[in-house]
Amino acid sequence: MKIDSWLRELAAERDPSSATALTAVCCAHPLVLKAALRSGRREGVPVLVEATCNQVNHEGGYTGMRPQDFVERLHRLADEERFDVSSLVLGGDHLGPNPWRDRPAEVALAQAERMVAAYAAAGFTKFHLDASMRCADDPDTLDERVVAERAARLARVVEDTRRPAGAASPVYVIGTEVPPPGGAHHALDTVPPTDPAAASRTIETHREIFEAAGLGSAFERVIAVVVQPGVEFGDVNVYPYRPEPARALAAVLGDHPTLCFEAHSSDYQSAVSLERLARDGYRIQKVGPWLTFALREALYGLDLIAGVLDPDYSPGALPDAMEALMSAQPEHWQDHYAGSEAERRLARHYSYSDRIRYYWTLPEAEAAVERLFAALADRPIPETLVSQYLPGSWRAAMSDTLDAESLVLDGVQRALATYPIPRAIAD
Repeated sequence: MKIDSWLRELAAERDPSSATALTAVCCAHPLVLKAALRSGRREGVPVLVEATCNQVNHEGGYTGMRPQDFVERLHRLADEERFDVSSLVLGGDHLGPNPWRDRPAEVALAQAERMVAAYAAAGFTKFHLDASMRCADDPDTLDERVVAERAARLARVVEDTRRPAGAASPVYVIGTEVPPPGGAHHALDTVPPTDPAAASRTIETHREIFEAAGLGSAFERVIAVVVQPGVEFGDVNVYPYRPEPARALAAVLGDHPTLCFEAHSSDYQSAVSLERLARDGYRIQKVGPWLTFALREALYGLDLIAGVLDPDYSPGALPDAMEALMSAQPEHWQDHYAGSEAERRLARHYSYSDRIRYYWTLPEAEAAVERLFAALADRPIPETLVSQYLPGSWRAAMSDTLDAESLVLDGVQRALATYPIPRAIAD
């Protein structure tokens, strides 16, 4: 079965006794991607990896990667992990004018068109079209029809762009969540689910606009709608899924048998909450900051282990290097963290929103991680130290001899293991 057909079948599945769902790994860090591919190979299931419009675009994004660069990196990692690329699903997230929203709408949309064309040409299959953000000359609130018209404009470009030979037909996701992607910036008391009428209106307006634009066949390949199920994370707490307040929203899918919901900001939810989401129709569950949070936890634990094992390594060297880097380049966190200097320092390293993730691929951070790995390279890591500083990986260390990288991968894999497992792609 081809990837596009499998995605459409997964979305249309309506058995509430089944908790199957597809985890969308939204991250560009190579160690996180290796962990996802390793988990997929171990479980024998597909892996969906998503790049966001700010992360990867035709201008390079904040990672410096264009869509083709991202695909080539993924394929190299898949070869290293012996993962079958035919089970690799490539997705683009929040594809729209967001990176250029400080410009007039026509300028921003022209850039968005070039971006989605680059994603399509690189072989991406799943396109979340999100034109909900206002541009410089837009009114404060965009009309639903304008959002849908802009999404259809981007879908037209995807449909018209030549894709690699043998590539699956594109499938689409519409809608957006509230609050914005990346987590809330404050402690959470309550997170209201999307109004069911608004979700229905989003679907019907997009259907009408797509069909009027001659894109009816493209709309038939819309597999999911992004809504807010009432889950979110802030800097210091996580708001768990509560099925009862979202019951009316879940019922919307009863009128749309080919669609499912896509849950964003599902990071840090319990296995029980994620299973309940899957049973209520959230067949695509996106995770990003939790995986880099787990990456940071493992690296900081290894930093302490290196301080015990290597007399020439100063414990705290990695956090100190990251603090210096974030202080010198504050643009990724300064608008997100408030409070005293001590509170902001704490947030820079340990916030659930994990703004530190924007720094790991900078040369200074990579050099600090390389120094850490070098300090641990030629010596076994005692499982007693794993128990002390990385207790979640203790049993894995007892059953195998794990090096520094394997301990990082184990931490990320344990976060991924919380998510429901999708069924394999049938031959």
